[in-house]
Amino acid sequence: MAEASRPRPAGTARLRSVGDTELELRYRVVHGYRRAFRMAGEGPVLVLIHGIGDSSATWAGLIPDLARTHTVLAPDLLGHGASDKPRADYSVAAYANGVRDLLTTLGIESATLVGHSFGGGVAMQFAYQFPERTERLILVSAGGVGREVNPLLRLVSLPGADLMLSALRLPGMRLNLGFALQLMTLLDTDLAQDAPDLLTVVDSLPDDTARNAFIRTLRAVVDWRGQVVTMLDRCYLTEGMPTMLLWGDRDSVVPVRHAHGAHRAMPGSRLEVFEGAGHFPFHTDPARFLALVEDFTRTTDPAHWSRDRWRELLVEGRPVPHPDGPEAAHARARTLREASERSAT
Repeated sequence: MAEASRPRPAGTARLRSVGDTELELRYRVVHGYRRAFRMAGEGPVLVLIHGIGDSSATWAGLIPDLARTHTVLAPDLLGHGASDKPRADYSVAAYANGVRDLLTTLGIESATLVGHSFGGGVAMQFAYQFPERTERLILVSAGGVGREVNPLLRLVSLPGADLMLSALRLPGMRLNLGFALQLMTLLDTDLAQDAPDLLTVVDSLPDDTARNAFIRTLRAVVDWRGQVVTMLDRCYLTEGMPTMLLWGDRDSVVPVRHAHGAHRAMPGSRLEVFEGAGHFPFHTDPARFLALVEDFTRTTDPAHWSRDRWRELLVEGRPVPHPDGPEAAHARARTLREASERSAT
């Protein structure tokens, strides 16, 4: 489906006040590790999956409104927020398993997954591993679409990153970082669009345990050349899966051209671009984000998974572009460039 042209709600609309009981953290022990999550509302289930270095708190301003019509579940992924941070497998596939296991302990059979950034990669992996439990996909500035990623994340994936992150906790360093981000804001750089959220990520790494979990998670998907995990080769399997892509056109972490690439690769997907927004469009324009999510879940039917159709899609394989078309030339170039980098997950 082409990019929608419907009128959008004003970005200045204020959300209603957040109730403490709706945002209270709850806990479940799964495989011996404590998993923190927030849960509110009744109705069809929305699972909100945050990005790397973040937590369920990133959704706090949206949960009460979404909970008017949905059961909203927002977990702290293992290694993040108030969840345990063991020396463990922090791969995208392991996180998808973790989401499945948490849903199972809560008696939830299927859900619409909303994934931001790294969480978008987890949501796509969940849909790939457990299509029968996935009703819809809403991918927000999602990772796992192309190789490009902000150079700062590539830098943090290098050896010695733990020392660099530790230095950010030294007296005065956060102040200097704040000044640097203010300068970026004055220069109107794309990175400055997300300055407050970037500082929140820094503040979420107060000790060695949190920093180690962050680095292990990042290295599972990023190296010095960029992202190393892709779902583009399996996007054709989303046929029949209602999918919406939400992106900021000034995203400096995962560029908006990834949104257009994913839109082309995911049959029937819907693309919505937030003008002037960075990597956190749901913070920049929460009213529009809420309206889009509510409209999408209201106007689409949950995916109906068929084992036979899944097998047919796998046997047929990924559609091949016309050999003389620009899509084919681009695909050949990408295949040659990334042949040694693709994930076999």
